[in-house]
Amino acid sequence: MIGGYYFITDHGLSEKGIINDVEEAIGGGARVVQYRNKSGTSRTLYEEALALRKFCADSDVPFIVNDRLDIAMAVEADGIHIGPKDIPMFAIRDSYDGIIGRTCSTVDDAKRYAAEGADYLGVSPIYSTTTKDDAGTAVGPGFITEVRGSVDLPLIAIGGITLEDVHEVMWAGADGLCAISATAGKDVRSKVAAFAEAIGRKKE
Repeated sequence: MIGGYYFITDHGLSEKGIINDVEEAIGGGARVVQYRNKSGTSRTLYEEALALRKFCADSDVPFIVNDRLDIAMAVEADGIHIGPKDIPMFAIRDSYDGIIGRTCSTVDDAKRYAAEGADYLGVSPIYSTTTKDDAGTAVGPGFITEVRGSVDLPLIAIGGITLEDVHEVMWAGADGLCAISATAGKDVRSKVAAFAEAIGRKKE
């Protein structure tokens, strides 16, 4: 099941490189890793994803590729995460049998993606965020509760989340969360560990 602390790579915020960041994040308790690279060449994406895929497999952590079905298939990733402007779900299911995650910001979208066969939903953006240019308007934690009452899928809360928000986000009905800015830079391991511990307390 997709849940717990969900780590998304960010080259712009990384200080030691995303390979190191992922190693530290998993060491800190990340339960899922998503590889996101919006600016690299296809060759770069392939090489980075291949390295991360191997490390995640050795650590028994699901490895998800953002957007790029070709990269996900080439490195045999565990799954792919797609947004509303990416390749349609039916086109992916025709050629790929891995995990498929979708980003939703309305209840109608959540219901539609569930009906189309999504395996989990990224509920976003919960709070205002600057790590994704097209994130949209913050929906607030109450939206998590709305989606939880409408679909029976794992929900990952994303967008502007800080350590102080974990209680509110998890009690709203999330199965896990991602906090890119709050865990980036130095001491990724300890920052992720703090989130993982807080999530664990709310799930007990």
